[in-house]
Amino acid sequence: MIQGTGRSFSINGEDFRQFSQFLEKSCGILLAEHKQYLVQSRLNGIMRDLQVGSLSDLLKRLQGPAGLRLREQVIDAMTTNETLWFRDAHPFEILSRQVLPELRQSVGMRRLRIWSAACSTGQEPYSISMLLDEYRQSNPGAYPSGEEILATDISSRVLEQARSARYEMLAIGRGLSQERLQRHFIREADGSWVLKPPIRTRVRFQSLNLQGAYGGLGQFDIIFCRNVLIYFSAELKLDILRRMRQQLRPGGYLFLGASESLSGLSDCYRMIHCRPGIIYQAI
Repeated sequence: MIQGTGRSFSINGEDFRQFSQFLEKSCGILLAEHKQYLVQSRLNGIMRDLQVGSLSDLLKRLQGPAGLRLREQVIDAMTTNETLWFRDAHPFEILSRQVLPELRQSVGMRRLRIWSAACSTGQEPYSISMLLDEYRQSNPGAYPSGEEILATDISSRVLEQARSARYEMLAIGRGLSQERLQRHFIREADGSWVLKPPIRTRVRFQSLNLQGAYGGLGQFDIIFCRNVLIYFSAELKLDILRRMRQQLRPGGYLFLGASESLSGLSDCYRMIHCRPGIIYQAI
């Protein structure tokens, strides 16, 4: 038991199996059998606060009257929210150097729309917004109707932080140059940094489970879905990518993470080698 202590709770095989099924059904995350330590470390605080000593007891609580709020807490704890500014660098270079110039003519007078899926605490969509701001300055008259970035995540906690556009120095230092820091942020009295309105207003945040429906999101010219598909089963990955294709305009672009690849969907996308980096264009 962990009641009132800082000790980790123990997990038996059946409890882990049932919890893994709950997690995959709820948000698509697939837990390998050797990941019991991950469940212990991430749920220990919740278990202690609830004063429950086993995963089976926690699963019972999830079915109870307070189950909806508790479910959000559990999913939030189990979701990996590792992120940084301009992550991996080359996708943003490809966006600026190749994709934005190519789409300029096809977008014409309508608004350019970009979807940042699994956006975590906002570094990716805000990085895209900074890049768009810089592209506009270098290319007067580009995208005259403006741009909209829709940023989605399953975690209400990270979305709340992302909407605030406020970051501590530790988070600011992860991938953000001093030049961009000075240009796009304002230093607050408490030492935190807040994004300036032109970068913030281009981004709209929304709660979304990637297992859910996308139809209400509308059509996009660019989709960033990076470093999240690695947590899903092969079947769910294909399902997500097929449904994302339905939201991507013909000729639009899909960006995946550096360790992610797309196979079995040659009827939906064609691969483009950018050296370095690979992107996918909707057929």
